[in-house]
Amino acid sequence: MTAPLTHRLGSLDLCILSDGTLYQDAGAVFGLVPRMMWERVTGPPNEQNQMPLGLNSLLVRSHGKLVLIETGVGDKEGHRRNSTPAADGNLMDALAAIDVTPGDIDVVINTHLHSDHCGWNTRAGEGSAVPTFPNARYLIQRGEWEAATHPNERTRATYLTENLVPVEETGQLELVDGETAVSPEITIIPTQGHTEDHASVVLSSGGETAIYIGDMVQHHVQLERTAWVSAFDLLPLVSMATKKQIVERAIREQALVISVHSPFPGLGKLTQSEDGKRHWQALTE
Repeated sequence: MTAPLTHRLGSLDLCILSDGTLYQDAGAVFGLVPRMMWERVTGPPNEQNQMPLGLNSLLVRSHGKLVLIETGVGDKEGHRRNSTPAADGNLMDALAAIDVTPGDIDVVINTHLHSDHCGWNTRAGEGSAVPTFPNARYLIQRGEWEAATHPNERTRATYLTENLVPVEETGQLELVDGETAVSPEITIIPTQGHTEDHASVVLSSGGETAIYIGDMVQHHVQLERTAWVSAFDLLPLVSMATKKQIVERAIREQALVISVHSPFPGLGKLTQSEDGKRHWQALTE
């Protein structure tokens, strides 16, 4: 199991938790970008043309509430088909390693509802899935919920009912609209592009800022080169504009960026050189 990592942000302890590794088609990750270009950055894919992606969740306590951002792939039958087995590292083991039980979680935030970001929202029960975090409010953008519960031909393969409906049935679902303050230190912000109502999470404490970017990118080079848009982005031109805005903010505020799909722990800073090129610097602690 990948051990959780703690990073200090002002007076907040940010705890990064791993749900293992997801293997995704490398060509799809980079969309229209030719392989000869992205392979120079990523190295060659595996024999199935897949590249490894992190599954990095964030746990933080703010104003008496224990908040979990993103819940990985989960453990329900078939859901880990393209990821490392749960026995090799999963979110529940990571929480247990820091003496946190599912019942301790007060708030769950999903940036969006693709199956690799909300899998542990629920877990297998007797006959049907049940919420993994029995005492939590699940905060989800209203538009994203509508898209997930009324999928089309393209999206139905990744919006899985068993990850969603149980939290509505128990009354734990809380739909939010646009920018939403979860606490004085945690704010959900719209970052459209990957989906129409994709969101990110901004954390602020002691004059320091961190931005949990969800699926804005699957590889850090897509922050450096905002025109490198994934085939998974439903609104590619919107995605480009959103990335530019967030990258400019991260550089201006010297913000910590937390990337779900970067190698664990997914922490980095963005800088811009005199020639205007953007650079990602990975942090390990």
